[in-house]
Amino acid sequence: MAQEEIIFPNNIRNIRLASGMKMTELARRAGLSLSAVSKIEKGVRRLNQKQLLNICNILGCKLSDIFIKESDEVAQQWQTEIKRRLNDNEDGGLKIFGSGLRKIRQQTGKTIAQAAKEAGMTLSVYHKIEVGQREIYETEIEPLAKSFALSVEDMFGKIANMYKSGELNKQINKVKERVKSVLEPGNPLSGIDMHGGLYGAKLYDSARKKLVPVFGTPAGKAIVFKKSDKTMIVAPMSLEGRNGIYAVMPNTKRLGGFIPEKSYVFADVDAPVLPGDMAICIDADFATLDSDTTVSAQIVNVRQDSKGKIYGQIVAPDEKITTQTMHKVVMIVME
Repeated sequence: MAQEEIIFPNNIRNIRLASGMKMTELARRAGLSLSAVSKIEKGVRRLNQKQLLNICNILGCKLSDIFIKESDEVAQQWQTEIKRRLNDNEDGGLKIFGSGLRKIRQQTGKTIAQAAKEAGMTLSVYHKIEVGQREIYETEIEPLAKSFALSVEDMFGKIANMYKSGELNKQINKVKERVKSVLEPGNPLSGIDMHGGLYGAKLYDSARKKLVPVFGTPAGKAIVFKKSDKTMIVAPMSLEGRNGIYAVMPNTKRLGGFIPEKSYVFADVDAPVLPGDMAICIDADFATLDSDTTVSAQIVNVRQDSKGKIYGQIVAPDEKITTQTMHKVVMIVME
């Protein structure tokens, strides 16, 4: 059986079960096969940012909830499974073949992308073969050899000779050390930490940059405002990675229809607020708010009185608003 790529342990299965959702339902809503979801939950199938964010949205959880800590039971189960897979790879000689194949490719000056294309494989499949995480099937052997202008016999002969001479030992040991680091808690490359290791951390950081928290939702004549990242949405491209950005869902009735329903209003904590701007007025000191405190907020047009003092103006009914905090609205996006 072909071995799967080692990715990172995660908490998706536990979150799914806690919500009472079947794997078939998650697969259907995520647009993935049942097998793919099973492998993702086991931490042995790669998923991209879009899939990760979609799964969070479906499960109604925060991005940080997906990643686990070293002490979690899931991490221990994942570690046991990965060790079993690594042993299977060693017994099948996959690392020897993969290391030999990489050596041949390097000798010919080909990139992984070129070698994969000429062998008729996807980049992911070819990479897994080189690192000893996937078997090579009988129908793949001849195209692979031809991509290096070799016969099947010559390809296996070259790999065998390199192995016998010890030429592959350094490369095999390098792969072993890399894999070993994945299984050592506390190692910078470890796959067992709350952000899922090297790949998981990159995926988390990259996905997190695309998200902003939703701090407010409409209620009555105001917006219920809470400084919590429990609800997150994908930020517009121009706002990605910017610090101090958050969103609220507007109370459209109080704005006289100026902002359409089913939209998000994005504010920038650090942007200066000037007359003529639109802003979010919060009835509290924003800096001292925590995730347990709920306050009232409004979306206003920023005005200036005769004394030069800034205030907010809303309609339906017309009302002048003065609050402790005012943040500039930088974008409005339809849901």
